[in-house]
Amino acid sequence: MPAMRPDILNPLFRSVTSLPGVGPKVGEMISRLLGLNAAGEPPRVVDLLFHMPTGVIDRRKQPGIALSPEGAIVTLALRIDRHQPPPPGNRKQPYRVFGQDETGEIALVFFHAETAFLERTMPVGETRYVSGRVEWFNGRPQMVHPDHVVDRDGFEKLPMIEPVYPMTAGLARKTLARAIRGAVDSLPHLPEWFDAPLLAQRSWPDFHDALDASHTPRGAEDLAATSPALMRLAYDEILASQLALALTRANLRRASGRARVGDGRMRHAIVEALPFSLTASQSQAIAEIETDLVAPDRMLRLLQGDVGSGKTLVALMAAAIVIESGAQVALMAPTELLARQHAKSLAPLAEAAGMRLAVLTGREKGRERVTILERLAEGAIDLVVGTHAVFQSGVEFRDLGLAVVDEQHRFGVHQRLALAGKGAATDILVMTATPIPRTLVLAAFGDMDVSKLTEKPAGRRPIETRTIPLERLDEVVGRIATAIEGGAKVYWVCPLVEESEEVDAAAAEARFAELQATLGAAVGLVHGRMKAADKDAAMLAFQRGDTRLLVATTVIEVGVDVPDATIIVIEHAERFGLAQLHQLRGRVGRGSKPSTCLLLYRGPLGETAHGRLAIMRETEDGFRIAEEDLRLRGEGDLLGTKQSGVPGFRIARFEEHGALFEIARQDARLIVERDRDLISERGKALRLLLYLFGRDEAIRLLRAG
Repeated sequence: MPAMRPDILNPLFRSVTSLPGVGPKVGEMISRLLGLNAAGEPPRVVDLLFHMPTGVIDRRKQPGIALSPEGAIVTLALRIDRHQPPPPGNRKQPYRVFGQDETGEIALVFFHAETAFLERTMPVGETRYVSGRVEWFNGRPQMVHPDHVVDRDGFEKLPMIEPVYPMTAGLARKTLARAIRGAVDSLPHLPEWFDAPLLAQRSWPDFHDALDASHTPRGAEDLAATSPALMRLAYDEILASQLALALTRANLRRASGRARVGDGRMRHAIVEALPFSLTASQSQAIAEIETDLVAPDRMLRLLQGDVGSGKTLVALMAAAIVIESGAQVALMAPTELLARQHAKSLAPLAEAAGMRLAVLTGREKGRERVTILERLAEGAIDLVVGTHAVFQSGVEFRDLGLAVVDEQHRFGVHQRLALAGKGAATDILVMTATPIPRTLVLAAFGDMDVSKLTEKPAGRRPIETRTIPLERLDEVVGRIATAIEGGAKVYWVCPLVEESEEVDAAAAEARFAELQATLGAAVGLVHGRMKAADKDAAMLAFQRGDTRLLVATTVIEVGVDVPDATIIVIEHAERFGLAQLHQLRGRVGRGSKPSTCLLLYRGPLGETAHGRLAIMRETEDGFRIAEEDLRLRGEGDLLGTKQSGVPGFRIARFEEHGALFEIARQDARLIVERDRDLISERGKALRLLLYLFGRDEAIRLLRAG
């Protein structure tokens, strides 16, 4: 049963259309600006509260026309010179009013204007104060639809400092500012949820004053990420996230786990069947997992390992412990291709250990699927490898002891809970090949213990990385032709054109045609617009060696395993993020032969792109690369797409507020230890915090709902 929201918050959970001056039409534009909220509903008053300004208009500074930078919002004192209405009958042409100051002339541009109104507002020969964004068009300044046109009396009534908000087409700045002011005015006085000694130590304002200061800045310094008001709000947002994760974890733990003790026979058989020894960090991770499994609490552990660090083997050893104890294991991958690849690489080891393994994806249909489901339900399958199909309804286990989720960033907390719900006390192990900086681990996985794999398995050779300007493309193609004749296998990754699979696919097809014309039938093609069966066929042809060069989009980024591929060419490397370049490079260097990564770039390079390519040449350490990526571009989208289930922070910025994550995590853990059901005075206030930041699902986990 859903928890009831406290009445004190009702004014903030009304639709934005309940605010003065916000009718259905303006409400629709605000919806377009803010999108659906966390609950999938149109924006409410609270969503406007957290729509933060990105800058200020400072009317104390009036640069003059000639000194107004392109795109800047400025205030100008103009003498109105002349009006230029559009030609009769041509409403598409704008109405222009020309004004000047001692530095030059500017055109004020109005579309669909009412002539009488403009003549009345801006009489020729009079001085008017005009505020708006300056654009330079054909070397001449203009201002389209100024925000304010007032005489001296009107100017003196305008605020000298006005916040600037992210906008959407059709929504007037004044209308949005008025709606946000209405939202701030509706904010009731809320009890303090902040730890009192910490608040005193930091000298931060209370929640109400912090919001008020952010929406009525006295200068640009009030909007700095490190200003007291924004630090307070960022901490509130981070604490809400960490508290929700801590409550989720406490709830999973409370749904008591089961001690899983194996006899070691399967693990021994796997180690005996391996052609190499486990690395030190693999052995440590297995020991940490075993400690979790033998404890009566449920395991919730994140296994971070760079590309090629041997995460899947650690997962198989974890599976062996659970299967030895008499339970079943599910390993879930984000794509069918990756699920089948996991199954193929695990099959010989599983067979050596006497594990009964099956694959379950959307492709298994009819009688075959029914048989798999029956065998799962009766316990005749020990390890099932599949996609999200594994936790759909209708899939029943006799006793699901462990769920292993590969590539965590594609699965959110909800899916995690759904998967755990398949068993009576299912332990969860999450694997990610994206090395994640500690700050982001805390943000996205604050409820998990973390194991790291820091070495590559024995036999892996370093990858030589070179940067080459695109002007030398013909030379690169010539060298690739020689390498293919010598038996090499090569990936050729086409550039990211834009956020469109279709356009990326077209670029890949064009490059494929050019390379095929030079190199003939040895060239294959794979991209995201192809049907799954065609993609699989192209990959299989490359694996078998029927094709020697595979032209691809970033569809090969995750999990494709062709150990004898030794060269990867990444075209327009400057367009890729560091983490993505690192993932792509990890497609080679998986066997014992020396491997090469060629980063083709178009100069001149900007500072960030130059920094990225330099780091790629210097190191293969994914954890260092992830930290550099965070430093070079902020939190950006390090954990995959925006829809990836990474907590979306509206105020907190990883690069500015990183230190607050650890403090909030410790605070959240203490809160849950001392007041798990949030029934103390501070606990009740913290419930309000969870609602405000859209983390109220955690409240449903409380006994006292």
